[in-house]
Amino acid sequence: MLALTAAVALTASSSPPIAQPSLSTSSPTGPMELPDEWMTAQRMSDGSTDLSAAKYAKARGEANQLAAHTRSVYRPLAERDWSFFGPADIGGRLVDIAVDPQVPNQVFIAAASGGVWKSSDAGATFTSVWPDGWGQAMGAVAMTSDGVLFAGTGEAQPGGGSITFGGDGVYRSTDRGATWERVGLADSHAIARFAIDPGNEDRIFAAASGNLFVPGGERGVYLTEDGGDSWRQVLAPPNATTGATEVVVDPSNPDRVYAAMWDHLREPSQRTYGGPGSSLWRSDDGGRTWARMTTGLPTDADQGRWGLALAPSNPQRLYAYVGTALGPFRAFYRSDDGGDTWTQTPVTAGQASQSTFSWWFGKLFVDPAQQNNVFLMGVNLMRSTNGAQSFSPVGGVHADQHAMRWDPKAPGRVYLGNDGGFYRSEANGAGSWVKATDERYTQFYTVDVAQTDPSLKVAGAQDNGCNRGYNGAGGPWDAIGCGDGLQTLIHPENPNIVFGCSQYGSCYRSENAGASPRAPIGTGQTTSQRRNWLTPLQFDPSDPNVMYYAGNIVNRSTDNGRTWTAISPDLTGGGPNDPSGYPWGTITTIAAAPTDGDTLYVGTDDGKLWWTHDLGRSWNEVDRAQLPGTWVTRVAVHPADADIAYATFSGFRSGSDRPHVMMTRDGGRTWTDIGRGLPDAPVNSVVPTADGLLLVGTDVGVFMSAWNGGEWATLGADLPKAAVMYLRWHEPTRQLTAATFGRGIHDITVPRCPAASTKLPLNDPGVGVVGVLSSCRAG
Repeated sequence: MLALTAAVALTASSSPPIAQPSLSTSSPTGPMELPDEWMTAQRMSDGSTDLSAAKYAKARGEANQLAAHTRSVYRPLAERDWSFFGPADIGGRLVDIAVDPQVPNQVFIAAASGGVWKSSDAGATFTSVWPDGWGQAMGAVAMTSDGVLFAGTGEAQPGGGSITFGGDGVYRSTDRGATWERVGLADSHAIARFAIDPGNEDRIFAAASGNLFVPGGERGVYLTEDGGDSWRQVLAPPNATTGATEVVVDPSNPDRVYAAMWDHLREPSQRTYGGPGSSLWRSDDGGRTWARMTTGLPTDADQGRWGLALAPSNPQRLYAYVGTALGPFRAFYRSDDGGDTWTQTPVTAGQASQSTFSWWFGKLFVDPAQQNNVFLMGVNLMRSTNGAQSFSPVGGVHADQHAMRWDPKAPGRVYLGNDGGFYRSEANGAGSWVKATDERYTQFYTVDVAQTDPSLKVAGAQDNGCNRGYNGAGGPWDAIGCGDGLQTLIHPENPNIVFGCSQYGSCYRSENAGASPRAPIGTGQTTSQRRNWLTPLQFDPSDPNVMYYAGNIVNRSTDNGRTWTAISPDLTGGGPNDPSGYPWGTITTIAAAPTDGDTLYVGTDDGKLWWTHDLGRSWNEVDRAQLPGTWVTRVAVHPADADIAYATFSGFRSGSDRPHVMMTRDGGRTWTDIGRGLPDAPVNSVVPTADGLLLVGTDVGVFMSAWNGGEWATLGADLPKAAVMYLRWHEPTRQLTAATFGRGIHDITVPRCPAASTKLPLNDPGVGVVGVLSSCRAG
């Protein structure tokens, strides 16, 4: 039976206030000192307790204003076009799928940090139908029978090695993605699912997960009864840290609606991904009142994220599973009476394939024609043919499953979305998976460009390894090892020598363009006690046989990465470091001066900057009072002067004057802020050019200034507003390459600015930037 004591009637105007809990450092099951996500950690290193969608919206607005100014004043810069280099054949994390009910072979997908995409050939190729200039974080898509498309922004999966970018509500398109309008729930942060009433498609439910970092806001289950024009909350969460992650409508009785709620909060030092708010609910009156389902289900606080699904061929059959608050799989349940009672099935943790992070998945799907044919999303795709009495893996697809849909117009056809992209099966999901061939929403951490030929590139991708693009723009890419793909490098003189790194500095050296054999570089060859998720590995630009690798100690190789010697002490603060926690106290970036191989600059995750002018015999720490104290994302040295160097920083200003870009003119002794005028967003990469330009990559675009900062301009047009994580410069062709986290890799040719090289001597502290930018012309 249902626990009727929890029933409550809700409307938008009469919803009770949500209590704000204290932000304690422990959950009901104890502290959860689990590893911090790399991208989240650096963006919160400014002391922030949240990564709100409002911060990113504000930064995008500032970027748009800067772009408009560039178009009016520096047209040659604004009119430069970014071109997509690739890859088309790797893909990236997908979180939801909508099948067009009218158009054969047409589907829409939500890419985690890459917007909404459409395929008109049953998922073989995709084109973007989401505005490039909008936020790219997505959570859900759905389509009515007459072709109205809904998109919910913000990902409900709370980051792996990456980040959960927040969304700003629900969007609607009445022309299959050609145009969009926002229609509500701007403070929901993440939309995990839509459910459309099949008897009245103006009635649509939305599962709002809420802000991962801040309690309160728009959470729970919301309903529109006018096709999205207005929304009201119909199921409030039991506390301020709980949001809805699933909502399901009974197709035979649309008055019966089910919902899954998840109690979760991400704090700077921990995850609390479970608690008393995690629960399953049912409404029998179209969402007016709700009751928590408890009979046969756990009621204690050690509940993480729930997955919930209904069998369309027998709506009395329900399936559900739950993880523990700490993350591992806990139990699987089945109901044969519409949720009145539940029975635990004998599914084991190994069969569930949830690893230690069940909160990364949270989805179940049932064959519309066969109630016993159940698919469980996990690291592997798991299938049961006996009504969830047992599960076995279905092979042939990438790891980490998130979405599945059957195509009612094509019997036996099933679509699947996971961390590797989009797949189609014509065997009812039992196998024979075919991967999409054109899906341009890969999440990249880094990219490198061959100095011998800028059409040769290698890049490291989130959950998609290290990859080689040696076939030109639009050509096929090859996988070249790694787990998550992090730092990648091409030898400056020999593109057959390639380096690739997995997370935490597990790197290799290949003399076969990244292919086997691969000689390992890492814990066994270098000295460090801690290594960053993206461990820096760099060439000395003055000698390609010299390389640097840094954990918390700088290591140097003089034989192109074959052997290594430590040349520094610990350059970090050293913690805090729980053995199971994120390895705080690591070097994040290192750069050698092109004109002086004895000069190095180093930045750390705990906000330190160091320099040496004698190849590490003595190290000098920059006075911390000069610095913002946030995560140092990149250091770079001017190509013509070893005393001029740049450092970029993550985090937000949050109303302060905290710098994002700093410069030294005296070899590291003093540093000044030269980033004023940039959007208030993390700066992830910096490139100084030989003719006096400075290029930076940020979470909201690529910008350009003179070598000494000052006025900034937007570089180029139509670069999607996915975070730009890494920039690489090819001086002979003036090609700048940008690696984005969700929209692949893009190139642009930077125009020449004669004033930079002919009128602005590097030793003149009074030069201005206006003369540089106004002189830019097509190169």
